[in-house]
Amino acid sequence: MQTLRADNLHRTYGEKTLFDNLNFIINEHDRIGLIGVNGSGKTSLLNTLAGISTEQTGEISTPKDYTIGYLTQKPDLDETLTVMDAVFSGDQKVFVTIRRYEAALATYGAHPEDAKAQQRYLDAEAQMNEEEAWTAESDVKTILTQLKITDLSQSIKTMSEGQIKRVALAQVLIQSPDLLLLDEPTNHLDFDSIAWLQQYLTAYKGALLVVTHDRYFLDQIANQIWELDFGKLYQYPGNYQAYVQEKAERVSQEADADQKQQQLYKKELAWMKAGAKARSTKQQARINRFNDLASNVGTRQVQNNVAISLGQQRLGKKVIELKDANLTLGGHVILSDFDDLIQGGERIGISGENGAGKSSLLNVIAQRLPLDSGIVTVGETVKMAYYTQQIEPIPDDKRMINYLSEVGQNVTDKAGNSVSVTELLEQFLFPRFMHGTLIRKLSGGEKRRLYLLKLLMEQPNVLLLDEPTNDLDIGTLTVLEDYISQFAGTVITVSHDRYFLDKVADRLLIFTGNGDIERYSGRFSSYLAAEQAQSKQSTKSEKPKATPKPAEQTTEPKKKVKLTYAEQKEWEGIESLIDGLEDQKSQVQTAMNANGANYDKLADLQAQLDDLDKQLDDKMARWEYLSEYAE
Repeated sequence: MQTLRADNLHRTYGEKTLFDNLNFIINEHDRIGLIGVNGSGKTSLLNTLAGISTEQTGEISTPKDYTIGYLTQKPDLDETLTVMDAVFSGDQKVFVTIRRYEAALATYGAHPEDAKAQQRYLDAEAQMNEEEAWTAESDVKTILTQLKITDLSQSIKTMSEGQIKRVALAQVLIQSPDLLLLDEPTNHLDFDSIAWLQQYLTAYKGALLVVTHDRYFLDQIANQIWELDFGKLYQYPGNYQAYVQEKAERVSQEADADQKQQQLYKKELAWMKAGAKARSTKQQARINRFNDLASNVGTRQVQNNVAISLGQQRLGKKVIELKDANLTLGGHVILSDFDDLIQGGERIGISGENGAGKSSLLNVIAQRLPLDSGIVTVGETVKMAYYTQQIEPIPDDKRMINYLSEVGQNVTDKAGNSVSVTELLEQFLFPRFMHGTLIRKLSGGEKRRLYLLKLLMEQPNVLLLDEPTNDLDIGTLTVLEDYISQFAGTVITVSHDRYFLDKVADRLLIFTGNGDIERYSGRFSSYLAAEQAQSKQSTKSEKPKATPKPAEQTTEPKKKVKLTYAEQKEWEGIESLIDGLEDQKSQVQTAMNANGANYDKLADLQAQLDDLDKQLDDKMARWEYLSEYAE
């Protein structure tokens, strides 16, 4: 079995520990999804395994004939080469064999009487047979076609960043290495190409380690999820769905003590704010305990979720209107007599073929790109923020906190409270010690996260997102999805990420090319399922537009605003009950100290203590619930 083994991998970057003595094994048929927040070290780990990075300590051991193929986030291909020449320009064994054979064939063809030339040709031919390299060219063409690269003689220097990424993906797939390292392989792929790649990797014979934000993709290909978190590597069996469940259980277990402290802290905080009628000795002890809790809560190092709750300006009903919009770029029709009315609170997803003009539509809406003809009307109350694929230039010598302070020292949240820049940075997973860090020291993903935070600090009411999943980690995307679900304004998103679109869009514009834009009301996965079903039924007739069933009218339940009579009575006596339980717990602990040598007695006392802890947990949880509605 072909196996890679890593022992005691350790690496730091500035004040951050990326790998804290990692130990792991990658076996032949492992399908590993590697996740973690931006800047946690995912790409650094791939670079280490590929032999590109030498800044770590520790050891990586493999068999002598072990091969590794690596797709980087931003591949570096020779711009002077054509697509096919670029694919075969790699230094992997199969490419060297093919180039040697082609050179030997050319020499032998020019000098058929030369015995040495003939022998070199025969040796090269034998090597081609041994490595089964004869089908490489046809295999490359098949892969490139599936990745929507059709002009194989096109020069690399004329291609877009997304096209170059797909050429590099074809190059690494054709190698069929023992270990395939893929860093964000679905970036710049449309949903047809993602579906093909998903199927290809599912059948792959070697091992796979992939970094991706595409959670549906992970769900289909992974049989393990590895998470880098504060230098530690946590390994979970199963796909992404299994990981989510197991991660929740792990965090719950680790945070159990913290959760109890949080509940007690909240109870004590309310008590302190309400004041005390008298300052007895017992009450002073409670004050001391509160002060201890206030200083200790939240000190355990865990990766918290990003929490965004910022205010925004009022948005009128009519937000953006396009009428008779026409646009042609580079000889390609983008919009053809396109009409649309975008209203307040809408969630619009834009997807479809690459190069069909999705980002161009966002640029038209943002009034960065003029129409050839037609009208774009933007409402007077609109305050727009545009998260572009290429972030604005950020001076490398500027510090994070100064960059955000350009927007303001404080912002207002939905409740009207003032939130400082420092607090926002911490909510966005930037620890306090990083706030003065120079921006040039941040990873690409960390810069994207900082850029997103700056946009949200401007408190827009219309949010334009152009491929936000390309460079944001899953944790940040999850929080962005939650933010959008509570956002009272309008959101327009360009994306190929099925999971993300399912969560943030309920109306779709699908670009199919040449100015043709399909409209669909419903989730993106429902659209894809409808398209697939229609394709199976008939490939000859025109596809009918899929229309979802109208949503059933539901009566929203009445929101609870105050305690019932019984709950009010319970509220009035619950603190006395908690105090009584705490007194009993103190008595049991005293008894345990006095019976340290009596194991039978200790076992009985421990059982009592466990029961009291459970009762206290239940009462504190009940207190927390009742306190939300108590007057």
